[in-house]
Amino acid sequence: MTIAAGLEYDRLFIGGEWLPSAGDETIDVVNPATEEVIGHAPHANAMDVDRAVAAAREAFDHGDWPRLAVEERVAVLGRIRDIYATRLDQLADVITAEMGSPRTFSRALQTPLVLALIDYYLDLARTFPFEEVRGAAAGNALVIREPVGVVAAISPWNAPQVTTVAKLVPALLAGCAVIVKPAPETPIDGLMLAEVCEQAGLEPGVLSVLPAGREIGEYLVTHRGVDKVAFTGSTAAGRRIASLCGQDLRRITL
Repeated sequence: MTIAAGLEYDRLFIGGEWLPSAGDETIDVVNPATEEVIGHAPHANAMDVDRAVAAAREAFDHGDWPRLAVEERVAVLGRIRDIYATRLDQLADVITAEMGSPRTFSRALQTPLVLALIDYYLDLARTFPFEEVRGAAAGNALVIREPVGVVAAISPWNAPQVTTVAKLVPALLAGCAVIVKPAPETPIDGLMLAEVCEQAGLEPGVLSVLPAGREIGEYLVTHRGVDKVAFTGSTAAGRRIASLCGQDLRRITL
C-alpha cells in the first residue's frame, strides 16, 4: 500500500466552509504501523465549536434543510452515497494509514459497510412514518416525528467512518444539523467525509467537522446550542458524557 505522505489539511469544515481554526494547535497524524507522521490537521478549540454551533443553529432554526420534503433530503444523501462509492479504495487506504487496520479489512469491510449503512437509512427514510394517525377508543391522534435539532456526533478511532456515518446519515435524513468530532487519531477520515458531503451539495451550515481531543468533546456536548449527543467510545468516556448531559436532561445515545 502506498499512501502519499501529505495527508494535509490546514482548515476545518465549519458550517459548510473550509475555515482556519481560531487557534494554532495542530494534530500530527501518525501511522501506527510505522510510527511515522503522515499528515496534519487543525485541532479545533472552543471558539471553533462556538462557530460550528452558531452555523448549525442558523441552519436548523432558519434554514431550508429541516423544512425540505423527506424526498429532497434523500436525494442529497443519495448523492453523498454515490460520491463516496467512487472513492472507496482511497478512503479505505487512508483508514488503514491512520488507524492501522489491515488493508484487506479496510477495503472489504470498513468502507463497504459505510455504503451499506447509507443504503439502509435511505431505504428506511423512504418508508418511515414521519406522520401517522393512531386510533384509540377515545379517538384518533396525529403523531408527527420532527427533527430534534443540532446533533453532536462523537466517533472513535477504530472504525472512524462507520461510526460517524451511523450517526450522521440518520440525523441528516431526519432534518437535523450535525457537528462531527472525529477522534484526534483519525482526523483525516472526518475531513474527507466533509469533502464528500460538500461535493454532494449539502446545504451550508448543516455539517461541521471538528477534529479534537476529549476537552473539546466535553465542551461540545455541554454547549447550550446542542440538542442531542450521539457518542461511541470507551465506557469511561460514555459515563462522563452521560453525567454531563444528565445535568441538562440533554438527549443522548451511547
